[in-house]
Amino acid sequence: MKHSATDIMQEILFSAIAEGVAALKAASKGMPNALLRDLNALGPNTAFADLPKELQASIQAEVRSAFNRLLKEGYSITPTGSAPPPPRRAPGTDRPRSEGPRPGGRPGAGARPERPRGPRPDRPRGPQR
Repeated sequence: MKHSATDIMQEILFSAIAEGVAALKAASKGMPNALLRDLNALGPNTAFADLPKELQASIQAEVRSAFNRLLKEGYSITPTGSAPPPPRRAPGTDRPRSEGPRPGGRPGAGARPERPRGPRPDRPRGPQR
């Protein structure tokens, strides 16, 4: 892949914003008040259907071109849940850690002995004098 996904997404978003502004200008038909009204109508709760038709068409075209660009750059786009499952371990490799020698341990060392369960025996605490 030639470009990182971050670089590609920045280029896509910049292009989409520039095209969106051009579409808003086209929707206002050169009237500054209409352009300001359309800009002021945009907010976090604005629905896609509330946008001017020119801006809706611009967004749809930019989304199509963004997917095509990502595919052309070698990125794959799949729906959620369609990704392959993680690879499974080979049978016999799921043994508990306490069995057998530990990797990188000293030769001949086996599993750690189990500690007795229950309360600890009374030991003197603190420095011994």
